[in-house]
Amino acid sequence: MAEINIVSIGIAMILLGFLLVFVGTLTGKSDGKVAVGGVIGFIPFGFGNDPQLVKIAIVISAVLAILFIVMALRGFL
Repeated sequence: MAEINIVSIGIAMILLGFLLVFVGTLTGKSDGKVAVGGVIGFIPFGFGNDPQLVKIAIVISAVLAILFIVMALRGFL
């Protein structure tokens, strides 16, 4: 039952992302700033066209990596 809820939340987040991109294209601004972050193994990374957003993406990725490690050590995963 919990897996269905997690999948539903994931699908809702993806649809929300598509909606935000669609609404963003309607504003007509062409100076969009973007940054992407992630974790490979235990190493957080980030890239983008705005240094401040890249720093935020790396910090969020690092926090998620630490959270994942703590949850794994406590046996939640």
